[in-house]
Amino acid sequence: MEEQETTNEKIKTTSEKLWDSTRKTLHAAGFQANKYKRIVQKKIDLASLHKKVSTCHGDLGKLIDDIRESGAPDILAKNEVQELFNTLDNLKAEAAALEQEIEKLKAEEPPEEEPVEDQES
Repeated sequence: MEEQETTNEKIKTTSEKLWDSTRKTLHAAGFQANKYKRIVQKKIDLASLHKKVSTCHGDLGKLIDDIRESGAPDILAKNEVQELFNTLDNLKAEAAALEQEIEKLKAEEPPEEEPVEDQES
């Protein structure tokens, strides 16, 4: 009888280990999938910002050319040009912040899983 109980305990221990391993694997996989999703979203946002920077560069070039053709002195001191420079600075700062966030996300490690209490009654 004791031999059968020992065998049952071994089976129970083995199945608990298997369940623990499965649970940990699923936890890690879920974390990695969520991490990947957040990184992809940040990269999409970053690509959008880069597109806005390119558009702003084009607008700035056109504005400077238009002002130069009109013969106005001190092109870079014009309010419109300064506004575009400020917009570019803001966009570049946002892009740098997003790049830092992406690096932080890449370095994230899965949090330790809290042990589950046995729920035998």
